[in-house]
Amino acid sequence: MAVPVVDPSLNPVPETVEADAPTRRSRRWPARADLLAIGAYVLLGVLVCLNYWVDVNNRVSSHLPTDHSWFEWLFSHGAYSLLHLENPLFTTRQNAPDGVNMMANTSLLGVTLPLAPLTWLLGPQVVYALYLGGALAATAATSYWMLSRHLVRSRAAAFVGGAFLGFAPGIVHHANGQPNFVSNFLLPLIVVRVFRLAEPGRWRRNGLVLGLLVAYQIFINEEMLLLTALACLVIVIAYAIMRPRVAWRRAGTFGAGLGVGGGLALLLTAYPIWFQFNGPQSYRGLQGGVFHSWGEDVVAFVTFPRDTIAGTEAVEATIGLTEQNTWFGWPLVLVSVLALALLVRRSLVARILAVLVVFFSVAALGPEIRFNGELTGIAGPWSYIPADLPLVEMMMPTRLTLVTTAALGVLLALAWDAVAGNRRPPVPAPRAGEPSVGAPDAGEPATSDQEPVATARQRPRWRRGIGYAAISLAVLPLIPTPLPAEPVDPPPAFITSGAWRPYVPDGRTLVPVPIPSNVHGLSTLRWSALTQHEFPIPAGYFIGPNLDGEGVFGAPNRPTSTLIYRTMDTGELPELTEENRRQAVEDITFWRASVVVLGAHPKEAVLRDLMTALLGEPQRVDDVWLWDVRDRV
Repeated sequence: MAVPVVDPSLNPVPETVEADAPTRRSRRWPARADLLAIGAYVLLGVLVCLNYWVDVNNRVSSHLPTDHSWFEWLFSHGAYSLLHLENPLFTTRQNAPDGVNMMANTSLLGVTLPLAPLTWLLGPQVVYALYLGGALAATAATSYWMLSRHLVRSRAAAFVGGAFLGFAPGIVHHANGQPNFVSNFLLPLIVVRVFRLAEPGRWRRNGLVLGLLVAYQIFINEEMLLLTALACLVIVIAYAIMRPRVAWRRAGTFGAGLGVGGGLALLLTAYPIWFQFNGPQSYRGLQGGVFHSWGEDVVAFVTFPRDTIAGTEAVEATIGLTEQNTWFGWPLVLVSVLALALLVRRSLVARILAVLVVFFSVAALGPEIRFNGELTGIAGPWSYIPADLPLVEMMMPTRLTLVTTAALGVLLALAWDAVAGNRRPPVPAPRAGEPSVGAPDAGEPATSDQEPVATARQRPRWRRGIGYAAISLAVLPLIPTPLPAEPVDPPPAFITSGAWRPYVPDGRTLVPVPIPSNVHGLSTLRWSALTQHEFPIPAGYFIGPNLDGEGVFGAPNRPTSTLIYRTMDTGELPELTEENRRQAVEDITFWRASVVVLGAHPKEAVLRDLMTALLGEPQRVDDVWLWDVRDRV
């Protein structure tokens, strides 16, 4: 997620503590508490994916089975590209012969390529489930590191914040078939590095590290990187307004480091980004701006999410039509408001978090305010933004609340740390001779930001108990439950055994029936995924250009595809003409087909009758019906 954080020296530090701080040993290696936190995150990741492990080879997300199958296909794409040393930015193993621009789709290349050996060994289904739980845990772990090393003193506070950042309701909801949105483990590292750019004498090193991290994140999820960049921009602007003298003094160093980082990232990713927008099968925007109207429902902010111990599926009938990116539940919203009210006057970090929460929550409401599932007719912020504005037309307003989610995760850690209130110095301790960013400039009067936080001895024990209880009761209802999963039929033995090989020479395709798509042909798309792309298939589930160059889901339907889908929808054989048969031959010629294959399917009988009427009598080979069309193409 887009994780905001501010330089640790923004924390108020008593002079006596700061003077002694450099003598403390910095925490470079994980302590026992760190290992326990990471272990807990791993167990939570296993819990979230538990329903998949019941039958990992034959289960997919029941919420987004299409996306689940697409990402299994992506893991096979990474394995195939590395094994055959092919360009991973493009493939013709789906949507043959036109192919798919992988940079213009959510390709997760930064994950699928390194994990290719595991995919060869275990298969894409197992690697998908392993990675999904691992990515959730890894995001929580890097968030914990960010908080414990750069923002809060209490390890318990860092644990709570890290758990929320890794397993927040919006993130867990995206885990239903969209592992790219849970792959946020680099974002805390990126944010920390951004705010270390202002360190005197280290701008070049920090800039180089930032450039490498940003370049790698581009191959994981560009959208989350964009949200993180927007969050950082708002933080920098807010900090400059609140601390103009300090910001001005460090602007040169910060700008130099940012230039180095941006230049390196651009150098490393220039060709892939060019390929994304100008390579084969690239497109300009999405047809009709389909995501532009997806604003967050106001009621969703206080609603318990489905995939938690306090959630229920029933609520989706009214406000669950959009993505569940907030769904914090009313206790967390109440505690967050109280925490901001108590901390905002004495903590610069809290004030910046308040700016993030308000700005991105309002921005996420979309073009028209939605309340409890109903459009109110009240214009939202996106109503003033043209729907065809480049880049913006690809964005989904509701996803801006992922920054809100991240801000609340940091706020939870900050609140727990304030309740704990110990006298240990902030982490990391300031270097000898370095002024604290939170300290006032020469000639600048001290403010409440420099006032020491009350220590544990000064704060009554009962008050701390109330604070811990309030935070715990706010987050406990959001503990995730195992993601819902459903069984899916395995591919035919004809496919998995390799019996297809004599029928599909190089340069030809295997045409499964139904034709692969995100609606009708999910099962046959998995034929390609689970054989790790050993044969190319036509059409599929992806975003590609239509005749006008606009992005659409899937390939434009050809006449035979349309006939197949219509037959599936009606369950009846349509009246066919010689024109239909001529078009069928044209289509299999376009697809460079060698065989057309129909496996077990709920509509198997009527689909067999349709294909027989178009192509003639099939052969029964193993457990499939097969039309050998090599003599016609």
